[in-house]
Amino acid sequence: MLSNLLDDLNPVQKEAVKATEGPTLIMAGAGSGKTKALTHRVAYLIKEKAVPPENICVLTFTNKASDEMKGRIIKLLSYQPKTSNLPTMGTFHFFCARILRKDGHLIGLPPSFSIYDEHDALDAIKEAMKHLDLSPQKSSPSGIKNTISQAKNEMISSLEYPQYARGYYQETVAKIYLEYQKILEKNKAVDFDDLLLLTVKLFQTYPEVLSQYQLQFRYILIDEYQDTNTVQYLLSKLLAHRYKNICVVGDASQSIYMFRGADFRNIVNFQRDYPGARVFNLEQNYRSTQIILDAAFAVISKNNSHPILKLWTNNPPGEKIEVVETRNEEEEALFIVSKIKKFNFPLSSCAVLYRTNAQSRSLEEIFLKAGVPYILVGGIRFYERKEIKDILAYLRLLANSEDSISKNRIEKIGKTRANRFRELFSETLTNYTTLELLDLILQKTDYLDYLDDGADSGKSRIENVKELRSVAQQYPNLIEFLENVALVESEYSSDEKLKRGQNKKETVTLTTLHQAKGLEWPMVFIVGMEEGLFPHSRSLLNPNELEEERRLCYVGITRAKERLFLTYTRQRLYFGTRSNNLVSRFVIDLPEELINSATNYQDRGQFLDDVTIDQDQDEWLNV
Repeated sequence: MLSNLLDDLNPVQKEAVKATEGPTLIMAGAGSGKTKALTHRVAYLIKEKAVPPENICVLTFTNKASDEMKGRIIKLLSYQPKTSNLPTMGTFHFFCARILRKDGHLIGLPPSFSIYDEHDALDAIKEAMKHLDLSPQKSSPSGIKNTISQAKNEMISSLEYPQYARGYYQETVAKIYLEYQKILEKNKAVDFDDLLLLTVKLFQTYPEVLSQYQLQFRYILIDEYQDTNTVQYLLSKLLAHRYKNICVVGDASQSIYMFRGADFRNIVNFQRDYPGARVFNLEQNYRSTQIILDAAFAVISKNNSHPILKLWTNNPPGEKIEVVETRNEEEEALFIVSKIKKFNFPLSSCAVLYRTNAQSRSLEEIFLKAGVPYILVGGIRFYERKEIKDILAYLRLLANSEDSISKNRIEKIGKTRANRFRELFSETLTNYTTLELLDLILQKTDYLDYLDDGADSGKSRIENVKELRSVAQQYPNLIEFLENVALVESEYSSDEKLKRGQNKKETVTLTTLHQAKGLEWPMVFIVGMEEGLFPHSRSLLNPNELEEERRLCYVGITRAKERLFLTYTRQRLYFGTRSNNLVSRFVIDLPEELINSATNYQDRGQFLDDVTIDQDQDEWLNV
């Protein structure tokens, strides 16, 4: 029985699975079979160590990961168990919700409490602002929600927050936070962050309750430990304190969610927190070629704040990485289209990864013109994003003052902004270019301030609006600009029909690097490999953020199984301004023997030779 369970594991995975007692850290590199190790460990505990399933708790970050593990464990156990015969498995939030339903009454939470999702919580924030006579046009409710969430993840309550508040914004948040919690309490509701925070409070206030759960969950396993925040870290320490049979799996090199409160130091400090912990490094990769792995190591090895695994594989060495310079972002997208055609990969085997959501605009337009079906993972098409539709409504009204749909839209943005916008009608705007009109709208309405919620989501929306300036710069005449937008929007509809008429899976994936985590494709393009874009300009003066950008690049590179293309432009129309770009330091870090089309730019930061797009590109653009 034992040999059957461990047969398909490599030597390190086997040792990690069998080390069931005491604290265990499994450092699992990208594509190294961490889920296999984790699920086999659970099956081993049940099958070989005779641990009752009810004594095992597996915590994940997504329902998808939890469901996948359940399926694998059922298969490994070779029977069809009832749910009650499986270990407790689920997200941190699922786990805490179950505890609070049972024991939350001890801290004043009724068993029938409601759980507010993001939309419900946002409505409660707006209600709190209304009670305080604060305008949502002046302070973004979503930004305030994010700030409160960050505070809760750091275990700062609404009563404690005022002592940390500095400046007008934080002092405003402090007032809203207090009122928001009053609304939640009145409605007998909690938000997602409260689920974790209140469970820790319960355990700290009632040690006997904590003791019951420590006795029940004698074996604790946590996936993606590098993504834990302060409250999740403390929760795991409390649960594991008695038996210390805690097994965490993760990779500090793949910690890319600092903006959500994730702290990779939790995994770095695991051995300090649990003296005598056993450590297993899963360094055999089953996904990528050795050349891709060596490139990833060349990038990540520049970081010095966390341990770095040296991945290896039995896969073939593979093709060299193509580093490609194009003249501009349009040529960059055309190059991708031509390569997808040339290599004849199934469309579903190809992915284009980018640092910012705003970069999807030029890619989408070329893909639509070329008739190449695509899907945006975790994103909305550029011209369908709320902030873009808002600005287009302003511009359409300047072109046609009778447009009632656009009128209604700008009224919803806010009456003050609508009134300021109407002042433009009294001005003579005949000779203004589209770009000048767009900038005038932004100035009059303070729309960018409206979007700026202090969080990364707000910054991303601002970048999208600025990217619209790039389109405006290409179409000086407002009517022609709006016609172009309408044509692209009509191609969205055509693209949807095309996808419905063929295998839904046959689409190229367009996604941000953050959204790509956990996914893989045979053929990957990472675009915009330019200083200020990737690494992002916001990180250049902050060593910690720059290291996170490097980890993000590592994640992107290790998504590729067979072919990897890194592209950058000599000039990019970015936020309406044409700028000369320096190649990203991440490209400069790549050893010359790993790449094609390289000159001596590694030493001098210069550009590669020009790329010639395939001559048959027009055929794609005229489909």
